[in-house]
Amino acid sequence: MLSREDNEVLTRVGPGTPAGELLRRYWQPVACVAELTEEKPILEVRLLGEELVVYRDKSGAYGLVGKQCSHRFASLAYGRVEEDGIRCPYHGWKYNGDGACIETPAEPKGSTLKDSVRHPAYPVRPLGGMLFAYLGPAPAPALPYWDVLAWEHGRRTVERHSVVECNWLQCMENSVDPSHLFWLHGRTAHLASLMEEFEEKEDFIPFDFGIMKRRTTPIKGKGVQTDQHPLLFPNILRHVAHDRSGKGGHRHNLQYRVPIDDNNTQVFMVNFVPEAGVHSPADASAPFSFVSMRNEAGDYRLDMVLAQDVMAWETQGRVLDRTRERLGSADKGVVMYRRLVKEQIEAVAQGNVPLGVRPAGSESIIELDVINERIGLMRPERQGAAQ
Repeated sequence: MLSREDNEVLTRVGPGTPAGELLRRYWQPVACVAELTEEKPILEVRLLGEELVVYRDKSGAYGLVGKQCSHRFASLAYGRVEEDGIRCPYHGWKYNGDGACIETPAEPKGSTLKDSVRHPAYPVRPLGGMLFAYLGPAPAPALPYWDVLAWEHGRRTVERHSVVECNWLQCMENSVDPSHLFWLHGRTAHLASLMEEFEEKEDFIPFDFGIMKRRTTPIKGKGVQTDQHPLLFPNILRHVAHDRSGKGGHRHNLQYRVPIDDNNTQVFMVNFVPEAGVHSPADASAPFSFVSMRNEAGDYRLDMVLAQDVMAWETQGRVLDRTRERLGSADKGVVMYRRLVKEQIEAVAQGNVPLGVRPAGSESIIELDVINERIGLMRPERQGAAQ
């Protein structure tokens, strides 16, 4: 159980809020690369409570700027892109990716008005088929080259999921709550044919980038099997599952739970399946799909593991009232994660660098010790070959 004050601190994400300031110290995905095309080069987004547009200009560069023009607040979502920026549809003011106003066409020749304008803008970088933005104070840190984003020895795909109608923290607490797997997913996940009763040991191990979750389970006739994967702080789950193509491989994935605002969360998923003879450059676009957690009638697609999670998250309420919950020993991972979030909020407030943030120039691949013996992944995958 949390106090009402602590619940507010951990859940509110707007500018100037404690959790919002923490989350702004990390690169966050804003769109999939494939979502911006020549026909549709501008996309309206809401991120951490801020109204923004992400765009690709005529030179191929990406930008993320405030949605409303600094002149008279018309929406840049209806603007047009040019070689060096985005132009407002109302009076033609033009901004570059740094937020500088570079043209005010209706002003007299020699006017310096544009030089006094600084429009909200944030750096954007493509990686692993995604566009990442940094909304924190300069200088921007290194964009983490997580293995699933940077590996090239296989097939990469990216997904945008339907908006989750609840606060981001509910989504992330799920990632350190392994006992829910048996009860919520047991009939549809890989456990269905392996376990008749709930019986497992759960460990949560802090490491340089978050919390490693390890589940060991006795499987009849097969001894004890281990499933290990991390929560990457603050808002990513690194996971592995069966390859959906039916080829028998393993689908490594990153699940980003990105706060839209206090009451809504955008989930992006990046998938990577190692495959001999297939090359997917880390700096290239990737096949994109939109995945809805509900069917056409508006009902949860409860034959899908991910939709089962969303049902559990959303039915807790838009922002879970943690003053009313009753925690037990099985919730130790949730308690550890909440404590970690609060510790890192305090670190930022004191001017320190939060967990896992590295200075620019530290862009080597970060390969993680993910295994799942239940599905045949006995050792961690490494670049170029399965070990």
